[in-house]
Amino acid sequence: MTGYTLAELAQKIGAEVQGDASFRVTGLATLEKARSEQVAFLANPKYASQLETTAAGAVIVHPDVAAKSGSKAHFLVSSNPYLSYAKTAQAFDNAPGQAVGVHPSAVVDPTAELGENVSVGPQAVVSAGAKIGANSIIGAQCFIGEGACIGEHTRLWAQVTVYYGVEIGANCLIHSGTVIGSDGFGWASENGKWVKIPQLGSVRVGDRVEIGANTTIDRGALDDTVIESGCIIDNLCMIAHNVHVGENTALAGQVGIAGSTTIGKNCMVGGQTGFAGHITVCDGAQFHGMSMVTKSITEPGLYASGLPAMDQSTWAKAGVRYRQLPTLFNRVRALEKKVLPE
Repeated sequence: MTGYTLAELAQKIGAEVQGDASFRVTGLATLEKARSEQVAFLANPKYASQLETTAAGAVIVHPDVAAKSGSKAHFLVSSNPYLSYAKTAQAFDNAPGQAVGVHPSAVVDPTAELGENVSVGPQAVVSAGAKIGANSIIGAQCFIGEGACIGEHTRLWAQVTVYYGVEIGANCLIHSGTVIGSDGFGWASENGKWVKIPQLGSVRVGDRVEIGANTTIDRGALDDTVIESGCIIDNLCMIAHNVHVGENTALAGQVGIAGSTTIGKNCMVGGQTGFAGHITVCDGAQFHGMSMVTKSITEPGLYASGLPAMDQSTWAKAGVRYRQLPTLFNRVRALEKKVLPE
């Protein structure tokens, strides 16, 4: 039987065993769907009732839950159950690997440098002067442009495009369809016609960065676009030229950042948030989904804008009231002049 004893798993995830430390688990599942040979977790109190009915052989819980519950013989007790769940998922990660070496259908330029144990998948292209660090994986149909550099232990899933001169650090994970280093949106107008501005910078991605599927990161106009180490970027994000994203910042799906904007370290940005160009966001700022950020943010905290969903009738009435605001403002100001003293 494969898997881990609870003692082995507890050591990996930073938990303590309550129960039989020799009990073996072979996978991870939700409280609702877990089988007797699997481990589950409870991090959200709204699922607490499932603890009484789950068939899981062991459950990751907070010490307060373990002290109150007698429903399970086996607990993995953690002060941060969600983090321990994440580490358990890593322990049971079943993502397929790739055979070490260059697939016969791949095209690797003779001047490219491949480190030890590099994998290059079917129909991938590695261009002249590119460098790929040891133990990295280049998926099927990826394109690595001239002079691009990819660090050690980095994985590119299928059909990732890395333009010329782009630098990607070590231990990164880049999902399918992502494009890094395409031209920024730079144009000048001449007599009503657009004149292209060649983008002379590049893109620099730090270490331990994960980039979701179909995200695009444009190269800089003159200086580089920069994604610092530890960032996590969701699917379908758009990062324009000369943007700088600080260390350990998280961007959820469909975030768009216009050119030359700087996002600080340790920020958290909800889905579909948009940032205007040429602004600066301080470290530690957080944004609700669908926020529209049009000016610089200088104080850390939680910011929000946009309209949450509502029933159609209420929305229609609110739209009417919104259009009435200018008239209402003028009426209030006129009343103030009559009622308030000079």
